[in-house]
Amino acid sequence: MIDRRSIMDVLRTIPDPEMPISIVDLGLIESVEVAPSGDQSAVRVVALPTFVGCPALDMIRRDIEDRVGALPGVGSVRVQWVNDPPWSVDRISAAGRESLRAHGVTVPPHGNRLEVHGSATVALTVGAAAVPCPFCGSTKTRRESPFGPTRCRMIYYCDACRNSFEHLKRV
Repeated sequence: MIDRRSIMDVLRTIPDPEMPISIVDLGLIESVEVAPSGDQSAVRVVALPTFVGCPALDMIRRDIEDRVGALPGVGSVRVQWVNDPPWSVDRISAAGRESLRAHGVTVPPHGNRLEVHGSATVALTVGAAAVPCPFCGSTKTRRESPFGPTRCRMIYYCDACRNSFEHLKRV
């Protein structure tokens, strides 16, 4: 009989088609359910899209169905895309952040810093100038374009090492 851990191990081998990171490290997998039925099990994978209408969703779904469906004891695989909870860059694992950084893609830090002003709490986000370059570590960077190769990325430029790099948008 198949177990959840074996399924998660397989899901960790599935790369995102647009970035050098697994779908698990990217935080797309919300849950995995296994329903035993005799010698075969029905598997349901609940996943979160990074953006509604992401063109990679069908490819990811097929990869999940093919790879998980090839496991012994799996009779059927169903992938369900849900938008609640919404995906956020905060779901990206530490290993995923490092993989992205090694490939020249930066990620906003986890969460927002909260600052208390009297009785009000205000969420602050890190400014564009504070995005460190994934190549040299300099914070002498600037946003070149709010639009990158996909809807979830934008382009930055490092004045220190003169490299362009991608930065994931906070959603």
